[in-house]
Amino acid sequence: MINLTIDGAKVSVPEGSTILDAANAAGIEIPNLCFMKELKPYGACGVCVVEVEKCPKLLRACATKVAEGMVVSTKGERALRARSLALELLMGDHDGDCQGPCKLNCPAHTDCQKYVKEIAEGRFADAVATVMDTFPFPAAIGRVCPHPCEKSCRRRLVEAPISIAQLKYFAADQVRKVGNAHPVKVAPPTGKKVGIIGGGPAGLTAAFKLAQWGHSVTVYDQMPEMGGMLRYGIPAYRLPKDVLKAETDAIEALGVTFVNGFKIGRDADFGKFRGWFDAVIVANGAWKSSAMRVKGEELKGVWGGIDFLRAVATGQKPDIGERVAVVGGGNTAMDACRTAVRVGAKEVFVIYRRTRKEMPAEDVEIAEAEEEGVKFRFLCAPDEIIGSDGRVSAMRLQAMELGEPDERGRRKPFPVPGKFEEIALDSVIAAIGQRNDPEGFESLPQTQKGTIAADEATFATSLPGVFACGDTVNKGAGIAIGAIAQANEAALAVNAYLRGGEYRPVKPILSERDVTEKDFADRERIERVKMPQRPPEERRRDFREVNLGLSPEMAMAEAKRCLECGCHDYADCKLIRTANMLRTDVKRLRGEFHPGFVEKDLGAIERNQRKCITCGQCVRVCEEIAKKGLLGLVGRGFTTVIKPEFRDPSATAGCAECHLCVDNCPTGALRLLV
Repeated sequence: MINLTIDGAKVSVPEGSTILDAANAAGIEIPNLCFMKELKPYGACGVCVVEVEKCPKLLRACATKVAEGMVVSTKGERALRARSLALELLMGDHDGDCQGPCKLNCPAHTDCQKYVKEIAEGRFADAVATVMDTFPFPAAIGRVCPHPCEKSCRRRLVEAPISIAQLKYFAADQVRKVGNAHPVKVAPPTGKKVGIIGGGPAGLTAAFKLAQWGHSVTVYDQMPEMGGMLRYGIPAYRLPKDVLKAETDAIEALGVTFVNGFKIGRDADFGKFRGWFDAVIVANGAWKSSAMRVKGEELKGVWGGIDFLRAVATGQKPDIGERVAVVGGGNTAMDACRTAVRVGAKEVFVIYRRTRKEMPAEDVEIAEAEEEGVKFRFLCAPDEIIGSDGRVSAMRLQAMELGEPDERGRRKPFPVPGKFEEIALDSVIAAIGQRNDPEGFESLPQTQKGTIAADEATFATSLPGVFACGDTVNKGAGIAIGAIAQANEAALAVNAYLRGGEYRPVKPILSERDVTEKDFADRERIERVKMPQRPPEERRRDFREVNLGLSPEMAMAEAKRCLECGCHDYADCKLIRTANMLRTDVKRLRGEFHPGFVEKDLGAIERNQRKCITCGQCVRVCEEIAKKGLLGLVGRGFTTVIKPEFRDPSATAGCAECHLCVDNCPTGALRLLV
């Protein structure tokens, strides 16, 4: 036996062992990419270098035999620098996507590519389970999300993005119809109690996660039913309330307790509330409409956008008259104007200070509003609301013009001096934003905007055991999937807090490709499936859902358009795992790439040379273990690539059964096709 010291630990290993063998025996991890115990040491990747006392050179742990009394440092500064450089060189030539841009662009990082693939294969229950790994509202969010995932979908470089959001709610609807949802696993009770204030998408998502981890969760909400803005801010023609209720009921079925009609400051002060629980999450949303700050805003007939939508959602019949103006250009403005049509307005105008091109609302929402008779007045802003007998009678509009683009590329509107017009109105609905209500939460730290101040990563407040997430914190109101993303992080932080630990998220190191339309020039153009809808003249008269839904055949055809950008081997990729271990800057040394191509000369195995790091592992496995020698290094210097070396196609007959090269590739360069 040989005795040595590694990172201060005494180790004894058989003579002939390598430093890497000794480290593994001691439970000390030395990163490596090209080592296999079944093969002779090769040392191609250069990632396993270590420092040895009295040795001037760095040594490769996989190829250096141990010696009596050797003192090894695996974490010395020189070794770490050399490893990082080796990884930077490898990653600089690695042209692959770890994760699809759809997943990366989703605020909650839902695995869009995975559930789209499952839908393409007809595995609808699996697709729903994939979504619910992230949040519990696949049917609701699929209907209302402005789908930032689709804005980054690579299929747009061919013809049009995948209908990711529509596929999500298609799968959820199918599973609800059939009743074959996968059961949600719940851990044994921890004995810890969590109180959540706010039953909207943020609060309910946090409750869903914490209940799965075994905590006792109670959600309190001031409204009669759970759902928050999903229920009271989104019209039923976009999100039917029975769809939302089915998903909130499923959360309650996990053991989460719902308490409705409860308001902090009225039913209990916040200090008392904190004393009931081991941890608290504040997710009370943003329920106040932003003011327009124009003369006449106090007149009867002036509504806040969310106030108007909430009144309709609770069964009230707002008296808005026949001529209504909605001020704003976002999705709330579109919801308000289309709702005004449905509650009886004869003429509905949208007043927006920029042009249609600058409207933040989704194009489909604008188009559907136009189909339903809404009229748009661009480049104008409210200057004064005029009243008669205390009620709205008209609005004076200031003409606007756009200046030069700002640093974000958005053109700022400016008033045109002396240019005004007046339109007769019965009501004005201001849909220009919303803010939180601080009443009852004065003891919580506030930002200058009046929102609750919380850590940007963990959403912990300065009060021990109190966390806050969603529209009520930091920057304020945003989209539902953004609130859900915050809730997931807050839930992880609460879980760690309840277990006596601390949660500090670390952004993963990822490889991302830079692509253009040329990269997909060979792809067949397949038009995006069009969602069937009720005709405008019919749907404008009621609140029944506008979209009729996709058929299974339509959904599967649409899902098959996916280009599957994210790497199939991401979960097991040694390259990216090592890059994360060393916190590698994957772009610092990015330059010219090796020749990149995808080929299937091995029949059952696809080779992606863009992802290959030329470690030689596949060549050696095929030669030394499989005894086939089908692969070899071709070329010299920088242009060297790995290619199959045979002339008889029958040579690959056993590749599907063997696939040792695939199993041992440290990246996703090889993929078994059968």
